[in-house]
Amino acid sequence: MLKPTSARALPAHLRLSEDQTTELADMFRLMSDPSRLRIILSCLETPVSVGDMANQLGLSASLVSHHLRLLRAGRLIQAERRGNRVFYLISDEHIRRVLSDMVDHVAESEPDLEA
Repeated sequence: MLKPTSARALPAHLRLSEDQTTELADMFRLMSDPSRLRIILSCLETPVSVGDMANQLGLSASLVSHHLRLLRAGRLIQAERRGNRVFYLISDEHIRRVLSDMVDHVAESEPDLEA
């Protein structure tokens, strides 16, 4: 017979409410757009301004601003005002680790399938 377990003893993915599951799906949806993902990755290590981001990524500043608004609403990035400029960064360590791990995974060479 199985012992009753407290909710805290369950793995995190089994404790998510319906609303939290929807929020998680929305985060992945936001990251599924290649331009938005490039924007997120551009501020993975250091805060970046809209203008610098637009120049680095070859996108218009207005398009970058539009995507940043969505990413902020989804709690994937944060804005930090410095004087008259706003810099964007990933302040949540969970998000930074997940993205860094996924980048490392994709950057790995493909395993030898014939071995």
